[in-house]
Amino acid sequence: MVFMEEVTTMKNTRRIALRCALVLIASLALPAFAGDRAAEIDALVSRYFDLNQFNGSVLVAQEGSVLLKKGYGMADYEWGIPNAPDTKHRIGSITKPFTAVLVLQLIEEGKLALGTSLSEALPYYRKDTGDRVTIRHLLNHTSGIPSLTGLPALQADLRRTPIPPREIVETYCMGDLEFEPGSRYRYNNSGFVLLGAVVEQVTGRPYEEVLRERILRPAGMQDTLLDRTEALIERRASGYERPGGALLHAPYTNMSIPFAAGALLSTVEDLFLLDRALYGETLLSTSSKDLMFTPGEGDYGLGIGVQRRPVGPEGAERTVLGHGGGIEGFATIYRRIPEERLCVVLFNNTGGAPLGAMADGIFDILYGRTPPPPRRPVWELLWEVLQERGAEEAVTRYRELREGHPEEYDFGENQLNTLGYRLLGAGRTGDAIRVFSLNVEVFPESFNPYDSLGEAYMASGDKENAVKNYARSLVLNPGNANAIQMLQRLAE
Repeated sequence: MVFMEEVTTMKNTRRIALRCALVLIASLALPAFAGDRAAEIDALVSRYFDLNQFNGSVLVAQEGSVLLKKGYGMADYEWGIPNAPDTKHRIGSITKPFTAVLVLQLIEEGKLALGTSLSEALPYYRKDTGDRVTIRHLLNHTSGIPSLTGLPALQADLRRTPIPPREIVETYCMGDLEFEPGSRYRYNNSGFVLLGAVVEQVTGRPYEEVLRERILRPAGMQDTLLDRTEALIERRASGYERPGGALLHAPYTNMSIPFAAGALLSTVEDLFLLDRALYGETLLSTSSKDLMFTPGEGDYGLGIGVQRRPVGPEGAERTVLGHGGGIEGFATIYRRIPEERLCVVLFNNTGGAPLGAMADGIFDILYGRTPPPPRRPVWELLWEVLQERGAEEAVTRYRELREGHPEEYDFGENQLNTLGYRLLGAGRTGDAIRVFSLNVEVFPESFNPYDSLGEAYMASGDKENAVKNYARSLVLNPGNANAIQMLQRLAE
């Protein structure tokens, strides 16, 4: 989501020193130096914290030097324990780059190949589909295997005890293919659970042992491990959510299920160590990194996102690598820009957070631009209006604010979506339909508002309108796995 040579002068006049420095800055177009920007980054993050949009840990580095590493808010609100750079957070899908590195190492050693079929790598996997899916398909989310996190059976499974990887595979990851492998991109957690099982099958050892030996020890990462709810783990943050603005503990998650797709705990400091290791050949050869960092469908390489974006001086495009993660109570993002060896790591432990906007703002500061100021989430104000005056008054208030205060509040599509789901969770289905309908009106070309409205109609028992909205969502985004699954259920 690293090593700059320091400019020094010896026995020169101040004029010559200044001239050399100006020539160097102009010729290389590098971001500003650390001393000029750390306070600005801290002020930006602090503003997000003041608006209840961020609570966690931050690390920002440039050319191998850490500009800022700091905790904001609480790791544990009940005990008043603050977040810090060495606080361990669940990192969710940032686990996927770790798994990808392990698989690429095994490929380098000739124990696997990108073209190895799943059924060859994992002999107990069903052959009719496993013969058609390759390791490459799993790494770049083009396998067509249904993602386990979208399965109703998984949502209903209340088992509290750890589940072995093979049982996870056989229970949740052997569904019929949703499309021909390699024909399209669809983000898929099952693929990386399967890759973790492949690592265990090929090495004959538990995933965590292989991870520790092949990545954590070589990179010097002492605070990264598989999360286990029952284990005593030092400096582990608690996960929270803010339904209706109130801070509550996040729902329980059996962390054995996300496994190699999303079960790691780590710190912002350890993620920086991984970032540095990926510039050398400690973990992977140059040719393997080239494979990993080459974008395919969905701006995704092999286990990591890869985009060309206008983030440099004068809006010049640069390659931005990284991954985000989200798991009950936690949101995380890791981004790097190799051309100037910039690294931004943001961990949040109070549910969803605008981490993408925060990372973009930090990059703006590093390149000498003024970032857009954080805006208040409009859904929180609308929730209060709803409680006191009802849904129609909230809709009216939304229109007034959007017209009169566009710079003060965040009016992104996720705002009404968040509000609608708060209402749905509170059993106020009619109000949720009204809010989701407004979101469809405001964002008619975005697939997710239709998907959410379909879910609200499902909850109300109105199958006709549920089908209508899921179908529209699928037109706008043919890769929307939830709409596909819900339309299949509604057709039964």
